[in-house]
Amino acid sequence: MRFVLELGFSHYSEYVALAQAADEAGWSSVSMPDSLFFPKLTESDYPYADTETIRQYIGGTPFIEPFISMATMAAVTKNIKMYPGVMKVPVRQPLLLAKLLTSLAVVSNNRLMLGAGLSPWKEDFTYNGVDFEKRGKLMDECIEIIRGCMTGEYFEFHSENYDFGPLKMNPVPTQPIPILIGGHAKVALKRAARVGDGWVSANTDFDTLKRLIVELNQYRDEFGTRNRADFQIHGLEFSSRTIPDFQRLAEIGVTDAGLIPWDVTNPKLDLQGRLDAIRRFGDEVIAKMK
Repeated sequence: MRFVLELGFSHYSEYVALAQAADEAGWSSVSMPDSLFFPKLTESDYPYADTETIRQYIGGTPFIEPFISMATMAAVTKNIKMYPGVMKVPVRQPLLLAKLLTSLAVVSNNRLMLGAGLSPWKEDFTYNGVDFEKRGKLMDECIEIIRGCMTGEYFEFHSENYDFGPLKMNPVPTQPIPILIGGHAKVALKRAARVGDGWVSANTDFDTLKRLIVELNQYRDEFGTRNRADFQIHGLEFSSRTIPDFQRLAEIGVTDAGLIPWDVTNPKLDLQGRLDAIRRFGDEVIAKMK
């Protein structure tokens, strides 16, 4: 079992200190949210929680572009991996996204993963001039383009959405960047099983997570990808705190448990308290589950 420090409820000014503490305490990776902007009005509903609550959270939370956050943390850590959980992939230009990914993977010594999602907000697409109705097709093509660019060989792509001749990127990482597909919908689970190197859940309860993993594995059987020993399942089930809790998660197939090791409802908890919680979890759980 590996452990992911979730930075979604942390202020970006603390990312460096939190990542350094997690690196030293044996955490496997850190994950941060992605939000391009906050539309004053939206046509969309958030699928994983009350829409208005999430709108208030996004509207009142400062979000740093994940590549800036990850590059900053990579510069001051040695072992810990980083990924956006998850990045709104098809609203970004895929060649530019591929260049950012390969560059950061190179300078971080292969410590980058891509958590890839669609975005539930229609405005993320329409305000960027991207067709919301094509989002699934765009997602698949973006992933194909990113993987093609990662080879370091000449690569070309031709579709009604993206059309370019032979090109190659240099440098590229010595290891492929794992692409972890996010989402709970049937189409997202199928995409993870079909083209993903793993799957990332949103925060959920144990029974729902178990059901989703069973469904995911059914699709992996369907697409013939069940035998991949390196397939990652990142489960966010924030009630888990003890070794038996994480053993239970491992039994249902979770390879990487995402959590926040401190009480996010405690307004008196300062940075030192959060750092202490990261180190304490490393001593009391991570070290004993290796």
